[in-house]
Amino acid sequence: MKLKTELCDLLGIEHPIIQGGMAWVSTAELVSAVSNAGGLGIIGAGQMPPENLELEIYRTRDLLKDKSSPFGVNVMLMHPKVDEIVEIILRLKVPVVTTGAGSPGKYIKDFKKKKIKVIPVIPSVALAKRMESAGADAVIAEGMEAGGHIGELTTFTLVPQAADVVKIPVIAAGGIADGRGIAAAFALGAKGVQMGTRFMCAKECTIHPKVKEKIIKSKDRDTTVTGYSTGHPVRVLQNRLSKELEKLDQQGMGEELERRGAGTLRMAMREGDVEWGSLMAGQCSAMVNKIEPAKDIIDGVIKEACEMMNLIRSYIG
Repeated sequence: MKLKTELCDLLGIEHPIIQGGMAWVSTAELVSAVSNAGGLGIIGAGQMPPENLELEIYRTRDLLKDKSSPFGVNVMLMHPKVDEIVEIILRLKVPVVTTGAGSPGKYIKDFKKKKIKVIPVIPSVALAKRMESAGADAVIAEGMEAGGHIGELTTFTLVPQAADVVKIPVIAAGGIADGRGIAAAFALGAKGVQMGTRFMCAKECTIHPKVKEKIIKSKDRDTTVTGYSTGHPVRVLQNRLSKELEKLDQQGMGEELERRGAGTLRMAMREGDVEWGSLMAGQCSAMVNKIEPAKDIIDGVIKEACEMMNLIRSYIG
């Protein structure tokens, strides 16, 4: 079964599914597996030193079955060496860039000169309109159900409002882990979806097994949001660290919270510290119940989405 939208034509992919570019999570192994399966794999450059990003790009290309298959890099615009990150992407002509934590406006012209597709993550309708005006090829409308840094609107309210005001494709993100979520996203006006948490439990994902186990065992209310006092709230699975950060939040100690949280994402994802590491994951964690290859994830959710859309059609009398 296949779902084909203009997003597939825009990016040169078989399925309208993008893998979230997660720091310390989205390495060459996962990225290439998603692209090999017909989706769009995204390297997470969030906290990555520039020289490491260059290596990941080369590794990803080596692992692609079809060397012309597209993949991308997620750029966190608050990265202290963001200019170096962008220079590497331009020099190596990465096909697609997604961006977060700010506006990529100053870089869009340079990306377009290299024929690199630019897809910003947007938490609001106003930013969606600005990004379209700046020349973005599509936008990722990410609701607060997502893991990691979040905005204020839910996926169900943000996606249709964004789709109403921009002509470029809107990609839905936040809380999507199965075919039902994809069908719902299309009903809201999206032309594709981005999934992050679901791919954390892909067989090819190289995060520590303890993190995958934590996701699989999670329940519907096991995530929480910390960092409100910093102005940059983050959704994580609850653990000892999140409880400590919540106390600092309540006391309005934003600077201390940022100091305490520094380096904890790596502690979780690479070292397996699931108590004192930052377990960035979305509210859909409870819907992830097994580890499986990225291709099986993509084939499974596409099949389910098609079945759900056919079921909905059967209701029309």
